[in-house]
Amino acid sequence: MSRRRGVVLGAGGFLGAAWMLGALAAVQDATGWDTRNADQLVGTSAGSVLTALLRSGVSVNELYDAHNAEKVTERLTALPDAPAPTLRLDLRDEPCWPGLPQLGLGSVPLVMRAARSPLRLRPGALCAGLLPRGRRSLARIQSMIDGAGPISGWPNGTWVVAMNYHTGARVAFGREGSPTASISRAVMASCAVPAWYAPIRIEQVPYVDGGVCSPYNADLLIGEELDEVFVLAPMASLEPDRPRTPLIWLERLWRRAATKRLHRELNALRASGTQVTVLAPNATDLEVMGANMMDPARSHEVMRSARGSVSARLAAGPAVDEVLTDAA
Repeated sequence: MSRRRGVVLGAGGFLGAAWMLGALAAVQDATGWDTRNADQLVGTSAGSVLTALLRSGVSVNELYDAHNAEKVTERLTALPDAPAPTLRLDLRDEPCWPGLPQLGLGSVPLVMRAARSPLRLRPGALCAGLLPRGRRSLARIQSMIDGAGPISGWPNGTWVVAMNYHTGARVAFGREGSPTASISRAVMASCAVPAWYAPIRIEQVPYVDGGVCSPYNADLLIGEELDEVFVLAPMASLEPDRPRTPLIWLERLWRRAATKRLHRELNALRASGTQVTVLAPNATDLEVMGANMMDPARSHEVMRSARGSVSARLAAGPAVDEVLTDAA
C-alpha cells in the first residue's frame, strides 16, 4: 500500500513563493517524487498560488523554469523563432510596497467583534481589521492560474486558506462545508494581504490573506490520516542569523514569533502519528531574502539559494526536525 503524502505550502510573499519553488525542486531532486501527486495540498497566500498551479498540472520543473527569467531568455535567444512560453512567473515589475490604502478601518465588523470578545480573536486578525483596506488588484494572479490549464471543478485533496474579514474565522476553501468558489477566486482571497490588496468577496463575504490566521495552517491536516507531510515554511527560520539593519531586525523578530507558531502546529501534527519533514530558510537564505518579502527583484537569487540549501538539508537527514521539535 502506497504512503499517503501531504504538502503544506505556506505564506511568504513574492520571495516566499520563489523560496518554495527552489525547495520543491530540491525535494524532487532528492526523492524523485512529483508534488502534483500529493494526496493533500494545503496552500496559504503565496503557497496557494503554487498549489493551484500544481493542481492545474504544471510540474515543478515547469514552474521553476517559468520563474527563471534567465533560462527563458537563453531559450528564446537560442531559438528566436520559438513561441514564447505560455507560463511566465517573472513578477519583477510588481511593486514592492503597498501604495496608498483606503481611509478608515479595514473591517468594522471584525473590530467590533474584537471589542465584544477580545480574547477570542487572534492578534493577527485584529491587526487585519484595524489596518486600512488595500487598493491593489489581484487580477494578475487570477489570470495566471486560469491560463495555466483547465481545472474541472475543484481538485480533490486541495485546500486554499483565507480569513473571513467579518468574523476572523479561518476558512479552507475546498474542505467540506466551506463556501463555494473557483480555485482562482479562492487563491485571490488567500493572497489578499491586508492594507496591500483589496479584499476578495466570495458569496458576498469579504476574505483576506490566510496568513493572518497562520503562515502555515499545517494543523489543518491533523486527522487526515496522512503518513508523511512536507511543510514548506518560508516565514519561519531554522537557523539564527545576525540582522544588520533595524528593518531586518524587526523582520526577524516577527519571524521568530511565526516560528513558534510553526512549532505548535508541527508538534500537534506529529502527535497525531504523521511523519513531518519541515523545510524553512537557513541563515544563507535569509541573507539573500533581506527584509522585504514582497520585493520580487530578489526572487531568482532566492529560488536558487533555496534549491541549494534544501538539497543540503535533505541530505543531512532528520536532525534539523528533531532540533525544531525540542525547541518548541
